[in-house]
Amino acid sequence: MTLPHPDPEQITLAGVLSALGDPTRLSIVGRLARRHDICMTCSQFLEIAPKTSLSYHLAKLREAGVIRVEPRGTSRFVSLRSHDLEVRFPGVLDSILATAVKLAPEGGAAPEAVEPEPADG
Repeated sequence: MTLPHPDPEQITLAGVLSALGDPTRLSIVGRLARRHDICMTCSQFLEIAPKTSLSYHLAKLREAGVIRVEPRGTSRFVSLRSHDLEVRFPGVLDSILATAVKLAPEGGAAPEAVEPEPADG
């Protein structure tokens, strides 16, 4: 079973911004951004939202082209489509995540901060 994902050229800025306009989805993307080099299972997001709600939010992010969801056996692996988003809309994802962290109230269920990678050279 494969899930439909938009091709990179089908990803729209309006769709990405709409998907990331929800605090729960922004939290999911923030967590994925911190672990950009690994896929996460859906169960790793259960502290963000209940399972039924989580399925809805993951579908919205997938349909917008923000994440990739790959079913493997009984698990679904989720990864951030950061490369596709960076090529399509340079700097937008990093800017949204950085701003969301700054605007989040202290102690709240805010998206996790994305640590900048050190520059080479």
